[in-house]
This record gives sequence, structure tokens and C-alpha cells, in this order.
Amino acid sequence: MVDIAYAAGATQSAGNPLAGFIPMILIFVVFYFLLIRPQQKKAKAQQEFLQHLKKGDEVVAGGGLHGKITGITDTVVTLEIADNIKVKVSRQYILSTVASLTSSNAKGASCSPSGG
Repeated sequence: MVDIAYAAGATQSAGNPLAGFIPMILIFVVFYFLLIRPQQKKAKAQQEFLQHLKKGDEVVAGGGLHGKITGITDTVVTLEIADNIKVKVSRQYILSTVASLTSSNAKGASCSPSGG
């Protein structure tokens, strides 16, 4: 009985040793193209956006704070959120410009069905 089980195990392991790694390699390739690569592109685009900020841009910060840039340094952005009310926000928390936010909202609004 033991001889039959041993013989069955020996015939299965006689194949190509690389064949066991092919599914893991394919899973890594799928993860790279579906998860890792898009995340890297998004991070690169955000870094470029933050580098090109300038005074006068109207932006949206991470907490939903809308304001106009009145001062900018390497790490801090000063936003004017109302007349004579200024706040300082870390540069990394600036998400987008108000113009890009309103254009994406307009696209979403035109696709939604009208209620009645």
C-alpha cells in the first residue's frame, strides 16, 4: 500500500520545476498592471501637480477646504478662504484645483438622469 502512494507521488514531481512558479509569476504580472502601475502613475501626477502650484490658484485641500493661494513655500501653502481669513495648509494636503473639481462635477451631472 505504501509503495503505491510513493509511486504516485514520484510521478507528479517529475515535471518541470519552473511550472510551479508560473501561476505566481502570472499573479504578480496581473497585480502589477491592475494595482501597482496605476498607483504609481497617480502618485507621479499628484507630485507634478503640487510642484506647479502658484499664487492665485484656487484649490481644494484634503478636508474639503476651498481657497485661493496667497502664499507658498516648499512645505506650506497659505490659503485665503474668505475676506481677510487665511489658513496655512501642508502642501501635501492640496488635492486639486477648483476648476478641475467643477469640471468633473459637471460631467457627472450631465450623465445623471433628471428626476421628476
